Amino acid sequence: MAKKKGRVTFKEERCKGCELCVEACPQKIVKLSDKINSKGYHPATVDDMDKCIACAMCARMCPDLVIEVFDETEKE
Repeated sequence: MAKKKGRVTFKEERCKGCELCVEACPQKIVKLSDKINSKGYHPATVDDMDKCIACAMCARMCPDLVIEVFDETEKE
């Protein structure tokens, strides 16, 4: 069985840094960026994409729909 692998993208300009996605991530790989977006917030980002399991908990928690999760698990 293939190991679950995901890729997460954030619409950084729409993120207001509420940290709900940070708390929801079971892998603890979502964090707030050091960068600041044009609205003055630190947007969310993933610090180790290789650990993403494409569970989409971060996207489910996001009130502003700024997160997309893609399942990139390779079929055997």
